[in-house]
Amino acid sequence: MTTGKKVVYAFLAGMVPMLLYAFASGPDPGYSGAPPDGNPNACASAGCHTGLAKGGPINAGGGSVSATLPATYTPGQPVTITVSVADPVNTWHGFQMTARLDSNLASQGGRFSYQAGTGVFVLCSNNVPRTPSGNCPAGGPVEFIEHTQPSTGSWSFTWTPPATNQGAVHFYVAGNAVNHNDQADAGDHVYTKEYVLQPASSCIQSLPVITTVRSAAGFGGYNFFTSGSYLEIVGSNLAGATGTWQGSDFNGNNAPTVVQGTSVSINGKAGFVSYISPTQVNVQAPADTSIGPVGITVTNCSGTSAPATLNRAAIAPGMLAPGTDLSPFFNVGGKQFLVATFGAQALYVGNTTMVPGLSQPAKPNDSIWLYGIGFGDVQGGAPGVIAPGGTTLNSPVTISFGQTPATITYKGFYPSFVGLDLFIVTVPNVPDGDYQINVTENGQPLQQSPFYLTVHK
Repeated sequence: MTTGKKVVYAFLAGMVPMLLYAFASGPDPGYSGAPPDGNPNACASAGCHTGLAKGGPINAGGGSVSATLPATYTPGQPVTITVSVADPVNTWHGFQMTARLDSNLASQGGRFSYQAGTGVFVLCSNNVPRTPSGNCPAGGPVEFIEHTQPSTGSWSFTWTPPATNQGAVHFYVAGNAVNHNDQADAGDHVYTKEYVLQPASSCIQSLPVITTVRSAAGFGGYNFFTSGSYLEIVGSNLAGATGTWQGSDFNGNNAPTVVQGTSVSINGKAGFVSYISPTQVNVQAPADTSIGPVGITVTNCSGTSAPATLNRAAIAPGMLAPGTDLSPFFNVGGKQFLVATFGAQALYVGNTTMVPGLSQPAKPNDSIWLYGIGFGDVQGGAPGVIAPGGTTLNSPVTISFGQTPATITYKGFYPSFVGLDLFIVTVPNVPDGDYQINVTENGQPLQQSPFYLTVHK
């Protein structure tokens, strides 16, 4: 890899451009792509492996860099890491990796160690090499492990987590695939990737116990569900930690089925776990075609709960209308209001006092967004997958303000969310007032308590 400090300046006859010479022995510290180090392009930076004066591009060569890392760590327990680089053209590769505390990305997270002769070494942030099992000095406490020379294979070494739970640890790794001409040109390809390791939950000594299961309370709280419904599982010993799914839990666009050791099975199929705590787990139901009562279990490190039963239906549509137990804003004087927004902004439909400073009545011909779950199959989307744009709900849906039908200009998944139904509606020409919003799917009204929206010209 080439680095800024390993540049040779040659001036011949006073008018020869700077010569950029690519050294093979690994980069200077700070080229893994970690944000605090100031090199977002990693070694596709000016003076490194790029033909562009300003650096880049990265992740554009059709290959990748990867590392074998678990999802969690146990404080003080060593982990073996293997780094690999793949490229469709160049077979000689290099890498640099660093580990940082997610709570402070400028601080080292754990420490690296390696065996001599395995093609790697550790460089401290003050550009001083470190012995295989030594420590970086006070003036260079952040570590970078990297290649000693280009290789056509992979590299393995050890990472030891902090001795105590320090929260999530964020790994940054950069890899390059070089054309081996010792020049900084566009023939070299640079890739980056990030990993986040959460501390492992302490094992619960008791099996999980399920008390109740229902669909999400803010969307009706039914005693039935369908594919894509979000369920609330209440009980005890369900999980050893409290938290929501993180980006690092996703596999590409696929939502996680396990979060910090807790998983859910719904009719024998893995659910998509969005929230865990000792007393409640929220999960999105997977695709299924069964109708009638199905078994639901929770598994933690101690084992699997006895099954609870909930009825699965072909559809279980519910609109977002949180009661006073969930929100202080959308139930006014005992009247339940829908959550509706003026497009993708935090400006809600309602009287100006409903959400002070963030709400206003809708006017006829306004375009507003309504939100739901459980409306069934969506063409172009599926449960447990981040939704792309342009999906379409298969079933027919009607939305009316009182008895006056509204025009639906979009019905499908909300892009970039998992399983959130979005309806874009044009408000009909109705007089001022609070209108009960009547929603049907396949000609049947929702089994949800009445809800309203405010119209004022």
